[in-house]
Amino acid sequence: MIDFRSDTVTRPNQKMRTVMANAEVGDDVYGDDPTVNDLESWSANEYGFEAALFVTSGTQANLLGLMAHCERGDEYLCGQSAHNYRFEAGGAAVLGSIQPQPIENNPDGTLCFDKLQAAIKPDDSHFAHTTLLSLENTINGKVLPLAYLAQAREFVNKNGLQLHLDGARVFNAAAALNIEVREIGQYFDSITICLSKGLGAPVGSLLLGSKAFINKAHRIRKMLGGGMRQAGILAAAGKLALMENVEQLKVDHQNAQLLAVELSKLEGFSVKPEHVQTNIVFAKLSENVDIKAIAAQLLQDEIIISSGNPARFVTHRDISRDDILLFIEKLKSVL
Repeated sequence: MIDFRSDTVTRPNQKMRTVMANAEVGDDVYGDDPTVNDLESWSANEYGFEAALFVTSGTQANLLGLMAHCERGDEYLCGQSAHNYRFEAGGAAVLGSIQPQPIENNPDGTLCFDKLQAAIKPDDSHFAHTTLLSLENTINGKVLPLAYLAQAREFVNKNGLQLHLDGARVFNAAAALNIEVREIGQYFDSITICLSKGLGAPVGSLLLGSKAFINKAHRIRKMLGGGMRQAGILAAAGKLALMENVEQLKVDHQNAQLLAVELSKLEGFSVKPEHVQTNIVFAKLSENVDIKAIAAQLLQDEIIISSGNPARFVTHRDISRDDILLFIEKLKSVL
């Protein structure tokens, strides 16, 4: 299969499967799994934080982050396009009793600080208490510049807020900027890292922050049923992904550029390759393009695409340059 739906579809290679099979394990609920403990301590040190917590998913990592920063009745600021606002089943509100205050994202993914300032609630019993600003990097494939992150840090300091990063694809952001992840993380009180997207691990995310913050998140993880037993099998895959699969992301970005250029040549597909910064390509489709019918026909050739408009295509380690060229030829024949 050539699967363009998401970088979540990546599968562990043989080396990762071997590492998982041979992982030393214990009971992580008791704190006895050496492989989980190693992943958490290593990643905290590597990315510039005091502590880290290994969790099942990016959704859980974001929820734990929000609930550890905010109390019941608090509010967090975020973007209208933010994953932890739009695509995580309202968990912050349902499970944390935390009110989201979304602000419209600018075309480049940033949030306007004037609009954020206006959204902060006064210290009045009529209002929720604004506690946190949550950003996402990358967001819809767009990279937030370091200068913007520095401004965000100044903004939260001025307003007495905490700053959280949904860093599901933060390694893609770092690869695009040609920097280390710790250079992004330095501006944040907490960040999440997804191990099961472009990095290629089968399961898991990390939440990073201060020791006190992670201790609180650890307790909430247990409350939410997120305590795992012999989780070292999964943690071993996560550490291997962090140590060996980061450089692949630059190849994924190059492949996304190739895909964007080739799609832009097709009638009915509106793509701007110059707007593609990482591994996500969006194509606006004309009315005469029946994307559902196209997706059904491509599936017969074992090519999977999403059928929205705009159509989203995501490159990853299981898609090669040759796969992209084959897809373009098949797509041309279908059109």
